[in-house]
Amino acid sequence: MHFGTPVVLISTVNEDGTYNLAPISSIFWLGWRCVIGISAVSRTTENLLRNREGVLNLPSAELARQVNALALTTGSNPVPEGKLKRGYRYEPNKFEVAGLTPGKSGTVFAPRVMECPVQMEVVVEDVHSLAEKDEVQRGRILTMELRIQRIHLDESILMEGHPNRVDPDKWRPLIMSFQEFYGLGPKIHSSRLATIPETLYRTPDIERAGEKAVG
Repeated sequence: MHFGTPVVLISTVNEDGTYNLAPISSIFWLGWRCVIGISAVSRTTENLLRNREGVLNLPSAELARQVNALALTTGSNPVPEGKLKRGYRYEPNKFEVAGLTPGKSGTVFAPRVMECPVQMEVVVEDVHSLAEKDEVQRGRILTMELRIQRIHLDESILMEGHPNRVDPDKWRPLIMSFQEFYGLGPKIHSSRLATIPETLYRTPDIERAGEKAVG
């Protein structure tokens, strides 16, 4: 049922202060909040539950090779049984393996991926378990509600004359559809929704964004 969603690189901080980086593609946004679906048995999940923060980095289609380098790697040691059966290996140096650069964040301790045109500093607001009524799947998959605190956008994807808006004709996210990498084609039709000023979608989360800063 993987019909196509953006690829996200989640960066988190391990218990020993080192960094972890993991690709996921189960995510959706509403306002300045998003929900991710993630395995309950992963280093990323452990870090998010412990630190309650991370960074969502959105790679462009040009970064497919770097993202693919992270495939079948895990920061968990020993490797969970389910991942071991799928061919995963333990890899403590995710940034190095992918050839990506960690950068300092403003409100969280987790690093940004500097090559990604979009980087969102987030905090964990709530956690829920999926398939609670299924004895086989119970406790294996989590959904996490994340609140965005700060967004970093590369100037190359900004709309001319609008410093706070992304130009969809310039932004080409990396998409995963049925386990394969794809990009976006050209716009096929104009949208009436695009005529609504973005200020009308503002929520209290925007006012809260950036309240917390790290040294």
